[in-house]
Amino acid sequence: MPKYIVSRLTASSVSLPRSLVKLERAIAFHAYTAVLFTRSDLKTIFFPVLAFACTVAPVHSIPRLLLGMIWIWIHQLMCNVSNQARSQLEDAINKPWRPLPARRVTEQQAITLRWVTVFICFGISALIGPDLILITVGLLLTTLLYDEMGLAGHFIGKNLCNIAGYTSIEIGATKLVGVSGELDYVSITAVCLSGALIFTTVQAQDFADVEGDSALGRITFPIYAPELSRAITLFAIPFWAWGLGIFWDIGPWCRGTYSVIGALLGWRYYTLRTPAADRQSYLLYNVSIFRFVLHTTWGILYIDEAV
Repeated sequence: MPKYIVSRLTASSVSLPRSLVKLERAIAFHAYTAVLFTRSDLKTIFFPVLAFACTVAPVHSIPRLLLGMIWIWIHQLMCNVSNQARSQLEDAINKPWRPLPARRVTEQQAITLRWVTVFICFGISALIGPDLILITVGLLLTTLLYDEMGLAGHFIGKNLCNIAGYTSIEIGATKLVGVSGELDYVSITAVCLSGALIFTTVQAQDFADVEGDSALGRITFPIYAPELSRAITLFAIPFWAWGLGIFWDIGPWCRGTYSVIGALLGWRYYTLRTPAADRQSYLLYNVSIFRFVLHTTWGILYIDEAV
């Protein structure tokens, strides 16, 4: 065989693996970037919403559960990218590992990705059903109000957008993973209670971000009223732990346990006020909600059977 043919075959056999390696690295890089966009809200959105939907639906099948997980995550990604595309200054202070301050993507690339995720969300929802398209529209409008229209800059607008965002994704996830695809009395009640809980305790996520929010000129509840926001959190968390325990009838022992946990967590928020302590408190806050949702399954199932 002529030498030039051998050399060309050798070059192609070497270049093909190298191109595959580059492709694998590029895929891994961009996939990890997507995970970094959603990382901090996995504990606040993905897992709590998934637990909520599985509890109140209940789950129709494993394929529907997996589809629900994909739907929740991609809609969370849409919201996260929208929020982070214009908050590089804040993230550089509070969360420097996020894609923009870590220089994994540029601001223009993040804005482009923001609209790409919108089309992906609409595509997935359209394949599933018209009800979910309306929910995607609701989430898109919420992100526009929150990020483009500036409602994130004041705690009242931020709280209202948080309620709209959380309850919308809870409704969509519940419809998707559930048996009937419709919301019953239990589901509607759970969504309404979730919205009320979020409105009265959402400031729990803002205490650790005071420095970054101040740098952007945002007026969150902890910035507007530092003492009052701590005092409300002190009482709101144990109140909800006790009240929801009674409403869902989880039993005196569980209700008492969660009331004590809520009181300790509220006291922790009120007394430990460093950014590191607030981040730890917020982690405990989300873990407590996640565990409470799982425990209330039995009370919800009992109510559902009674209805």
